[in-house]
Amino acid sequence: MSHDIPNNALILVADGGKAMLLRNTASSGGEVTLREEGRITPDSAAQGPSGSRPEDQSPGQTTEATFSKQVAQALNALKQQNGFDALVLVADPQSLGQIRDALHKTVEATVIKSLSKDLTNHSLDDIAKALVK
Repeated sequence: MSHDIPNNALILVADGGKAMLLRNTASSGGEVTLREEGRITPDSAAQGPSGSRPEDQSPGQTTEATFSKQVAQALNALKQQNGFDALVLVADPQSLGQIRDALHKTVEATVIKSLSKDLTNHSLDDIAKALVK
């Protein structure tokens, strides 16, 4: 089942260490034309993920979980500012799960599509093609 990504939808493309915020600027349904709106970078002074670190989790995994939480907080803040009505999440499987777990219900309700792939190092055209498959 294919979901059309509406004009002005926000697309998050993330992995455990970087994230891009993109906007769909296509004027007709079924098409995706992306424009970069900004980037989210890890904040080393930020509070880590909730709870204590499991013994089998490496410091790198903890850093990635912390960044996923920061991404979710940025999306929550953007939604409060009426920054988007439709959201597409694109991230590697682990980051996608961590981001989804940390989203506020109002943000979660705007998610129209999720893609479990790491596309952070791909061109905007490649990301757009992956979204319309």
